[in-house]
Amino acid sequence: MKKIRCAIYTRKSSEEGLEQEFNSLHAQREACVSYIASQKHEGWVLLPDHYDDGGISGGALERAGLQRLLRDVDEGLVDQIVVYKIDRLTRSLADFAKLVERLDAADASFVSVTQSFNTATSMGRLTLNVLLSFAQFEREVTAERIRDKIAASKKKGLWMGGNVPLGYKPDGRTLKIVEDEASTVRTLFDLYLEHGSIKAVKRQVDRMRLRTKERAGEGSGDQVAGQIPFVRGHLYYILTNPIYAGRIRHHSQIYDVQHPAIIDPAVFDDVQQRLKDAAGRERGQSGSGSKTSPLAGKLFEEIGDRLTPTHADKKGRRYRYYVSNRMFVGNGNTDKSKASSGWRLPAKSLEQQLASEILTHLRNRLPVDLLIDTSADEIGRIRDILDDAGAGNVTSSQEAVLACIQRATITPGEIEIALDREAVAAWLSVSSETINADALSFSIPFQFRKRGVETRLMVGNG
Repeated sequence: MKKIRCAIYTRKSSEEGLEQEFNSLHAQREACVSYIASQKHEGWVLLPDHYDDGGISGGALERAGLQRLLRDVDEGLVDQIVVYKIDRLTRSLADFAKLVERLDAADASFVSVTQSFNTATSMGRLTLNVLLSFAQFEREVTAERIRDKIAASKKKGLWMGGNVPLGYKPDGRTLKIVEDEASTVRTLFDLYLEHGSIKAVKRQVDRMRLRTKERAGEGSGDQVAGQIPFVRGHLYYILTNPIYAGRIRHHSQIYDVQHPAIIDPAVFDDVQQRLKDAAGRERGQSGSGSKTSPLAGKLFEEIGDRLTPTHADKKGRRYRYYVSNRMFVGNGNTDKSKASSGWRLPAKSLEQQLASEILTHLRNRLPVDLLIDTSADEIGRIRDILDDAGAGNVTSSQEAVLACIQRATITPGEIEIALDREAVAAWLSVSSETINADALSFSIPFQFRKRGVETRLMVGNG
């Protein structure tokens, strides 16, 4: 009789009750052990390894216990996965299709203790798909309920958790001012009112050696995070965060809150107007004005040549470009004879489309694996930041997003983007240790009409 090696997989969505001596994971395993014992006559043998995921949602496959189990399946160490219910394995119909394909490739299968049917028949597969559809529906309804709860609570001015902003400490469902940190916040607003430029504020902040908020580390011991120099994206987030004026943002809505304000609301509104006016001046610059090129030093082509910002003035208007270094012959001029071998990309279009694609990528990865061990409240806060960046002031938001790029490599057909972990963490106001570095590198489609003298761009799937 052929021996069928059985591995038990258990999962629980919340951490509630996991500290108990006998919890849900133990109950699931006990039921699976009994089921395997009942199939001893079929050659079923229990493997000793435990594959458990406690306090982890079934909405994605990036779970430590499940990934370890799948690696063992791929290596031919497991013939049968035994679960208490199918939704312990996954709540996503799309993910389930991937799992079935992977198990089939390894000549393995799975069985649910409480849901008995044969997936070798068309009726069995239909039943399985129906069950998974309901499991996915339940997950999506739960997510909607959480989002509605957060929206209702914010409307009442309650603090819904997550990383506490610089200048505050949590006090139940509200916040208390931490005076030492609050003085840093006031300094940042005063510096902006004095200089009228985030770049100038950054220089002053570096000179004064101001640092971000110190946060407790994710690990054990006395490890702490934060206390790093401010980056421009972080400064912009603080200067536009209504929390400091005694308000709270939820998507495009602003509500009054119950915690005390650090910045006078009139001062905060003045800063917002100045930020808006500064962005408008930048958009309207032409001719003699100089304009920031946020991708300077970050753009490369496939052979490693850097793309350098340049411009051309036509009929009183300034047009910006990013041009391959080898096309320059000096004094900012380009060699048209080398145009066919290099890139000449319109800066405004490239910057806008890259910023849009980065926001889309972060939104898509957020509920899956962008953040590690993060609460639903914190994910909701980060989603608000990303939504606001997509719907807010175009130029200022673009600057904050593009500041997160570490390197962008342009090749015919796609652009490879690598985001800077520290810059993303500072912009989202989270510890860099909570960001999954693997989620910060990605490729997007890239189409063009010409190379050299002129290029019409289409970046991403638009």
